[in-house]
Amino acid sequence: MKETFETVAVFTYSSEAQIFKGRLESEGIEVFMADQHTINTDPLVSNAIGGVKLKVRSEDFERAKNILKFADKYSVTDQGVAIHCPKCDSEKVVFASEIRGIKSLISFLIGLVFGVLPFYVKYSYRCENCGEKFNINE
Repeated sequence: MKETFETVAVFTYSSEAQIFKGRLESEGIEVFMADQHTINTDPLVSNAIGGVKLKVRSEDFERAKNILKFADKYSVTDQGVAIHCPKCDSEKVVFASEIRGIKSLISFLIGLVFGVLPFYVKYSYRCENCGEKFNINE
């Protein structure tokens, strides 16, 4: 009998896929990754080839989908408590990077011209509900 596999999730980078692969494997589901070596070699082709695909056996597909549905994509503290927006109290908070300010702009332009990394980037939390940007250390 030929085994069939279904794609349960797709990620831009293999590091993201590894996290969810580990989650599924901890539940006893065997997971296969497709295109991770190609993307690790050249991350810029990720969108062109459709990202890293997590594949599971067809009989495990529904169970895997349910497990991943409850894997939260929003930010939590080190203790696992959801971070709340100070403006609207929403839990839909993501950790985001942004290039703003003159220092960031100059660093970005120098990096762009010379192909040098890393850029000077500021990180902050952003609420997907109201758009508020904040830091939790404030």
